[in-house]
Amino acid sequence: MTNESIIAIGIFLLTYAFIISEKIHRTIVAMIGGILMVLFGIVDQETALHHIDFNTLGLLTGMMIIVSITAETGLFKYIAIWSAKKVKGRPIAILVVLSVITAVGSAFLDNVTTVLLMVPVTFSITRQLNISPIPFLITEVLMSNIGGTATMIGDPPNIMIGSAVKELSFMDFITNLAPVILIITILIIAILVFNYRKNIHTTEEARKRIMALNEKDEITNKPLMIKSIIVMVLTIAGFFLHQMAGVESATVALAGAFLLLLLTGENYLERSLSKVEWTTIFFFIGLFVLVSGLVETGVIKKLAEEAIKLTGGNLTASSFLILWLSAIASAFVDNIPFVATMIPLIQQMGEMGINNLEPLWWSLALGACLGGNGTLIGASANVIVAGLAGKEGYKISFLKFMAIGLPIMLLSTAISMFYIYLRYLL
Repeated sequence: MTNESIIAIGIFLLTYAFIISEKIHRTIVAMIGGILMVLFGIVDQETALHHIDFNTLGLLTGMMIIVSITAETGLFKYIAIWSAKKVKGRPIAILVVLSVITAVGSAFLDNVTTVLLMVPVTFSITRQLNISPIPFLITEVLMSNIGGTATMIGDPPNIMIGSAVKELSFMDFITNLAPVILIITILIIAILVFNYRKNIHTTEEARKRIMALNEKDEITNKPLMIKSIIVMVLTIAGFFLHQMAGVESATVALAGAFLLLLLTGENYLERSLSKVEWTTIFFFIGLFVLVSGLVETGVIKKLAEEAIKLTGGNLTASSFLILWLSAIASAFVDNIPFVATMIPLIQQMGEMGINNLEPLWWSLALGACLGGNGTLIGASANVIVAGLAGKEGYKISFLKFMAIGLPIMLLSTAISMFYIYLRYLL
């Protein structure tokens, strides 16, 4: 092993340790780690820039702009209140409805954005019903990570995989991941309903308060809402057709974002750009440069050789190893840096003799996305919901979340393993 390899591993592990410790903001840590790779001469600036996946960054930025403008119209609050009224304000039925909305929303927006939109609405509804929001919030977190797994734009790991593997289209993610996610969603909602059925009861008077709400009052800007819906539909249609048209998904998202800005006028330009999660964007940039150090020094190649030795190059063993390793690792560390490391490793395994990489990509996607449900720090959406709950005086502890999340994560991963075996490996 060369000196450069040892320095690259040292910088990577030190950066990872600081990300896990959460003593310093992960974006600052990731950017410093990436910069150190350049300063120590592990990669030069040109090479570092080459490793930054601008398709991932563009896709995230475009969707953040579209969602931030749409959120201002009150559309998402309208949908939640309308749904709660449709089930006559019954708490268990509302739990199911909010779970489904969160899962579907996470599939076509992204899980972090979806929970940011859903949590305030959940607090509003549970206050009216005079019940604890904790069962609703935990269910929404779990559903956001499960629902986000179904499409290419639902969860950052999928965005990264879709960007790195040009052969995989938006439709490929849906046709390969959505069937198993549908099964998992139905089963997990049923388990959560059974688990919480005795904890969420309300009075007839409280239900009447929900029925008295007027969802139309939530729509603050109808012309803007119409424009936002049109652009969102066009953008999602663009994702379905992007590979056929020979256009990258980032181009579709940014085209949608700037079309909406063109239709809404300059007033929304600065406001929507200020709502882009720049901390997340720079976190990605730092990670891409950090991982480039491991790629350029041959560390990733060495890891791929060891993985192939361990599995004997067997496709089934490799798929299961990646699935369970991704799920367990993603439960305890952020899935984004983990996936950033795994993508070049799988590509290297392909160069070293594993011809059919498709099961490995779907194993990585399912493991990394579903693994986020294992603990409170497993995914960004989990941390955000816990923070918002804390501000309202409701503590979601690490162990309380893990008691529900970890068994659900293990069950979801086991179902995924059978699915991958039956669909790709039998």
